[in-house]
Amino acid sequence: MSTTMSSSPELAVSEWFNTAAPLTLAALRGRPVLLHSFQLLCPGCVGQSIPQIQRIERVFAHTDLQVIGLHTVFEHHAAMTAVTLRAFLHEYRITHPVGVDRADGASDAPVTMRRFGLRGTPSSVLIGRDGSILHQLFGVEDDIAAGARIAMALSAPLPHSATIHPTTNGHGCADGLCAAPTSSKTSI
Repeated sequence: MSTTMSSSPELAVSEWFNTAAPLTLAALRGRPVLLHSFQLLCPGCVGQSIPQIQRIERVFAHTDLQVIGLHTVFEHHAAMTAVTLRAFLHEYRITHPVGVDRADGASDAPVTMRRFGLRGTPSSVLIGRDGSILHQLFGVEDDIAAGARIAMALSAPLPHSATIHPTTNGHGCADGLCAAPTSSKTSI
């Protein structure tokens, strides 16, 4: 288990499932992201991690948390084809976006796994609104601890914007907040 505050590297994905367009962490800046790395033949992933991710999705469905699965294949390569993964996602009712971690031949470990320094599967990475890595874990954390971390990430303010944008009535906006004009009228 480790907690860091470094900026997250970008995903290296060869194929996406459950999304109309490829996702990037840069494009998701401003939203907390829960990246969960799994293999479809990993017992801990199937028995613990994926059910936990599905519980997290139900609990935080009303928020802007983005859950992304990363199929990180570092063993049994021949068995883990796109056809097998598609069937697995269907059978386990996994509906969030899932990317296949790109292999490059430089190592048995795929690119994103190496970029994030993941030690195996299941692993999870919680990325804050500002793109920083808030928490990284190899294994499965207790539901209450995972939920508390996610709630803290969701409660964080949007990344700062130092620019003040004047409005037509002379009031300004800063840091993603706009002050409402004061009025002598009161309405109920």
